[in-house]
Amino acid sequence: MKQWYEELFDHSAGSYEEEEFTKGTSGEVDFIEAEIRYDTSKKILDIGCGTGRHSIELASRGYDVVGIDLSEAMLKKARQRAIQAGVTVEFLRQDARTLHVETPFDVVMMVCEGGFPLMETDEMNYQILRSAASALKPGGKLILTTLNGLFPLFHSIRDFVNQGTTGVSRANTFDLLTFRDHSTYEFVDDEGKTRRLQCSERYYVPSEMHWLLTSLGFQNITICGCDIGKWSRDLPLTTDHFEMLIVAEK
Repeated sequence: MKQWYEELFDHSAGSYEEEEFTKGTSGEVDFIEAEIRYDTSKKILDIGCGTGRHSIELASRGYDVVGIDLSEAMLKKARQRAIQAGVTVEFLRQDARTLHVETPFDVVMMVCEGGFPLMETDEMNYQILRSAASALKPGGKLILTTLNGLFPLFHSIRDFVNQGTTGVSRANTFDLLTFRDHSTYEFVDDEGKTRRLQCSERYYVPSEMHWLLTSLGFQNITICGCDIGKWSRDLPLTTDHFEMLIVAEK
């Protein structure tokens, strides 16, 4: 039986880039480029690449990018978009928990909740972080965005999500013991059928992320606020940020 995130991504590839959170691609890639000092010799792995918006933008700027995702529907859309953009990106179907790469990368990016932290257990989320670490060269850089556990302590997740998505989130229940938001998500899929999914997403507080990454050998860990299309190390993380942006070195 497929998990909720597999059902969502398998049936929403066609409408994915209508979501509000996908509108900041160019500015986000500006940040990634600055982090790697505009060095086009750097090889980049995009974990949870979805329809390939960051991968394709990076490729259009001269970078060698591999995108991996669990959803074949998302990958099919990514390959189509790469052809339309006239760029070459290797898109592969892999499970980020059991990632296999032949040659380690200079940069690993996991952004916009393409995998982490959607898994059904903390252990599975940790497996994704471990895969990211193993895919990096010594001295390589991880760029990650994830759900900010400080946000739901002060705000309604349901109200925020419903402002920026084509679907509807209902019956949200945030569990303070597990920092998971449980909800019912209703959307119209690519075939015009209404689907309802029982979702569970894990929110992390900054100290947790720092400890998890440190345990995997990362250093020089920076955690900051995350605004769509305006990623910056200079933006302090607050309770008003739905996501946090993390940069770490192996």
